[in-house]
Amino acid sequence: MKTSIFYKFRAYFRSSSRWFWDTPERALEDAYEAVLKIKAIEDTYFGGSKVDFTVGQFSDSEVVYFKRELKNNLNAAKIRLSEFNLSHSIISDSVKKLGQGEDKSLLNSQDRSAMTLEKLRFIDEILRRYSRKSQQSQALISIPKPPNQVVSKTPINDNAVKPPASPYPNIETVANQETIVDKSSFLPRSILGTLSRVRNELDPRAEEELIKNFRVSKFKTVISLRFLLLMILIPLLTQQITKNFVIGPAIDNLKNQGRIEIFLNTEMEEEAFVDLERYERKLHFQHLTGRIPELTDEEMEERLEERAVEIQREYRDRSADSIKNIFADLFSFMAFCLVVVTSKREIEVVKSFLDDVVYGLSDSAKAFIIILFTDMFVGFHSPHGWEVILEGISRHLGLPESREFIFLFIATFPVILDTVFKYWIFRYLNRISPSAVATYRNMNE
Repeated sequence: MKTSIFYKFRAYFRSSSRWFWDTPERALEDAYEAVLKIKAIEDTYFGGSKVDFTVGQFSDSEVVYFKRELKNNLNAAKIRLSEFNLSHSIISDSVKKLGQGEDKSLLNSQDRSAMTLEKLRFIDEILRRYSRKSQQSQALISIPKPPNQVVSKTPINDNAVKPPASPYPNIETVANQETIVDKSSFLPRSILGTLSRVRNELDPRAEEELIKNFRVSKFKTVISLRFLLLMILIPLLTQQITKNFVIGPAIDNLKNQGRIEIFLNTEMEEEAFVDLERYERKLHFQHLTGRIPELTDEEMEERLEERAVEIQREYRDRSADSIKNIFADLFSFMAFCLVVVTSKREIEVVKSFLDDVVYGLSDSAKAFIIILFTDMFVGFHSPHGWEVILEGISRHLGLPESREFIFLFIATFPVILDTVFKYWIFRYLNRISPSAVATYRNMNE
């Protein structure tokens, strides 16, 4: 049964891996199909030219239909092309960093590369026809060009693949954006924000910048939430899969052979002795209260032996589970480090996203969150919470619960954490939002 489950999981993992590595090809194929639909409309109703409703006689219903089809296919092609660029960049970086790919023969195939270039050239050709129209439709009013703008007429190289400019931002653009901390100055943030808002409202290109900033913010939010979710799910799934399907069967086999120690430390042994002694006193109590008849020495010894066997089985399972947790947590930590190492651009996006979220809160909200976290982790009642956490970690890994280490940790780590909080408040928050610091001091008094 376990073998069949393992094979099913391996097959599911392979199919998921194949789906991930096929993302660029799948996105490009969807974009190609979208522009093919546009090309079919052009060839069928407009003689192979650009869709133009001034040419020919079309009813209002037909015009609405063509506009809807053109808009849907253009948006689908642009979105899927952006997905192709992003996924192709991520997979290319992963292949370079790991030194291997899911299928090197596919990645290095010249025929497939030539087909990909041909599809990109065709998509670029169709989207270029409607690029100006799509840009105008994205704004609420028409945006005039600057008078001194000179359009350079350079010949287009047919051999070079130039994907159309996507309305959605690139992950590198978002990652390289200046964060709120980087834009801090000696002037209060509220004054700088007011001056910047007035300047932006007077700018004739304010609407274009507003739409661009909205797209960047939306793209940043999607990337950040997806990356944070992956940082949580990948280590958890790795821990559970390793424990139940990789390390678990081997440890269970050793346990069944009796090669796993009953007690990993003296604390577990003492707990087992206390359980056996408590059971013996329970039997005496039940006899004194008349719930069971008086037991002879042989019957008492027999019941104690049965209970001792149960305790032995229970603590052997507990020791085996602790060994599983050690290896599973190690693999989970390695998976977490792999995600962090291979996602440097995503981390920059997450940092920018967290800056916007934290520094975008009101002053009272900032003060409330700071007080909540400081009181929880470095406050008066925090030592009890740290003690429970450390004891739980010790039991999880089967380590002895050293009271000296726990007390030393509680005496040092919360102090270091409190110093870090105070330094962050003094170094960053005091410059960016001094009113939030004043609110925090008033609430904390």
